[in-house]
Amino acid sequence: MIGTGQKRRKNLLSLVLIVLVMASLVVFIAYPLIQIFLTSFMQNGEFSLAGYKRVFSGGQLTSALTNSIVLASIVSVISTAIAFFFAYTFAYIKLPFKALFNGIAILPVISPPFVIALSAILLFGRNGFISNGLFGIENANIYGLHGLILVQTLTFFPVAFLVLAGLLRSISPALEEASDNLGATKWQTFKQVTFPLSVPGIGNAFLLVFIQSMADFGNPMTIGGDYHTVAREIYLQAVGSYNMQSGAALAMLLLSVTAILYAIQRFWVGKKSYVTITGKPTSARRLVDKGLFRTIVIAVCYLLSALVLLFYILVPIGSFIKLWGVNNEFTFDHYQYVFSIGQKAVVDTLKLAAIATPIGGLFAMVLAYLIERKRFAGKRAMEGLSMMSIAIPGTVIGISYILAFNQPPFAITGTALIIIAAFIVRAMPVGIRSGVTSLQQIDPSIEEAATNLGASGAKTFFSIVLPLIRPAFFSSLVYTFVKSMTAMSAVIFLISAKYNLITASILAQVESGRIGVASAYCTLLILLMILAMLLLNGITSMFTKRWNLGRKAKKIHEKGMMKDSISV
Repeated sequence: MIGTGQKRRKNLLSLVLIVLVMASLVVFIAYPLIQIFLTSFMQNGEFSLAGYKRVFSGGQLTSALTNSIVLASIVSVISTAIAFFFAYTFAYIKLPFKALFNGIAILPVISPPFVIALSAILLFGRNGFISNGLFGIENANIYGLHGLILVQTLTFFPVAFLVLAGLLRSISPALEEASDNLGATKWQTFKQVTFPLSVPGIGNAFLLVFIQSMADFGNPMTIGGDYHTVAREIYLQAVGSYNMQSGAALAMLLLSVTAILYAIQRFWVGKKSYVTITGKPTSARRLVDKGLFRTIVIAVCYLLSALVLLFYILVPIGSFIKLWGVNNEFTFDHYQYVFSIGQKAVVDTLKLAAIATPIGGLFAMVLAYLIERKRFAGKRAMEGLSMMSIAIPGTVIGISYILAFNQPPFAITGTALIIIAAFIVRAMPVGIRSGVTSLQQIDPSIEEAATNLGASGAKTFFSIVLPLIRPAFFSSLVYTFVKSMTAMSAVIFLISAKYNLITASILAQVESGRIGVASAYCTLLILLMILAMLLLNGITSMFTKRWNLGRKAKKIHEKGMMKDSISV
C-alpha cells in the first residue's frame, strides 16, 4: 500500500502540475482575450467607444461585417447541400472507389489555405486556362463575392461531408425498411424518415461551415478583391492602418458571433439527436446497386470530385509554368527561388512546427488526464479555458497576442515562443477531446493499481496512461503538426524578420502577382504534409507493435512462471 508521505508528495506534485497548466491557459488564452477586450474600449489611455462607433457607422467596417454574414450564409447553404448529397450517396448507394471521397475530405486539412484560391486564379483569372484560354475572355475578373463563394464552397464542403457521412451511416435501416414495408415510395421514406433524422447533423454541418467562412482569412486576402470581410479587415486595421482599437472592436464582434454559434452548435444542435440504434440486431442496409437514379447520382458525384481534384492538381502544374497564360514554358525557376531566397521560410516553419508538435501533443494529453481523472477546484474553468480556442478565429488570436505580448510582463513579440504558443493553442482542443474520449474507455482501476504498488503520478501517466491512449496521443501529434505547418490567420500578425513562415510567404507572393512561386510553395507544403503524416503514422505503428510485443512477452513470461510453480 502507498505510504502517507508518498501520498502527500503525489498530491503536492499533482497540485503543482494543476497550477502550472492553469497558469499556462490563463497566460496564453485568458490574458490575451482580456487585453483585446480592454483595447476595444480604450483610446489614448481613456475609455472610448470610437472603435465600435466606427464599426457601426455605415462605412467600410460595417460593410465588412455585413459582407461576411452574407458570404457565410450563401457558402453554408451550398456547402451543406453538396455535402448532404455526397454523404447520402456514400451511405445509400453502392459506389465504386469509395476511398476517393475520404481522400477528398482530407485534402482541405493537409493543404494550405490558398490552394483553391490559387487554382481559381489559374483557371478563371485574367490569363486563366478556362476564361482566357478556352473562351477568349480578356480581363476576366474572378475576384470578389462570386470568386469567394466558389473557393469557400470547395474548401469547406468536405468539413460538412465528414459530419453528415457518419450521421447517415449510423441511421438504423430498420426504420426505413418498416416504411418500405408499409408501402411508402423511396421519396416518401426519404422525406418522412431519413431527412428528419438527419436534421441535427445538417444543422451541425451548416453551423460549422458558417463559422469557418466567417473566420476565413486566407481566401479573402487572396481572391477577395474589393469584397471586404471581417477577418481580412481586422488584419488591415491592425497592420495596415495600425488602428488597434478598430481592429480590436471588429475582432470582438467576430469572436462574439463565432462564440454564439458554437454555443448553439453544442447546446442545441448537439442535443437534438434521435436514437435509432437500440441494441437489437438489425440487418445491414441494402445499398442501391442498379437503376437510372444510381447512375445519375454516381455521375454527379464523380463530376464534382473531378472538379475538386482539378483545383488541387492545378497548383502543382502551375508551379512548373514560367508565366501562366503568357509564357507556358516548363521551368524550375519557381522552385529555385523557393530553395534559395525562400529557403528561410521553409526551414523556420519546419523548425517551429517540429518544436510545437511534441509539446502540444503532450500538453493536450496532460490536460485530458486532469479533466477526466482528477478532482480539484477550478476544474470546470480549466476545461472551459482549454476548449475556448476552438471558438476563437485565428485573426482574433493573432491580434490579441500582439496586444498582450508586446509589453511587460510578457514581452515575447518577435520571438519563436509566441509563434509556438499560437500553434499549440490553435491545435490543443482537438487533442484534448480525443484524449478525454480515450480515457473514458479505460477503467481507472488500472491506474489505481499502479498507484497502490508505489508508482508516482508521473510514472503512472507515462508508463500506464499514455501507452493506453497512444492512438489519441499520436492523432494529436499529427493534427498539431498539420495545423502548425498550414497556420495562417493567427501567425500572420506574429511573424518577424527573425522568423518567417511558408504561409506568410505564399500570401506575399500572391499579393505581388508571382503566382508561380506561390504555387511552388503550396506544392512543397503539401508534399511536406504527406511525408510528415506518413512518418508519424510509421512511428505510431512502430510504437504500437512494440507495445503489443511487450504485452505478449509479459503474458508468455507469466505463463512460464505459472508452469514452473505448478511443476514445483
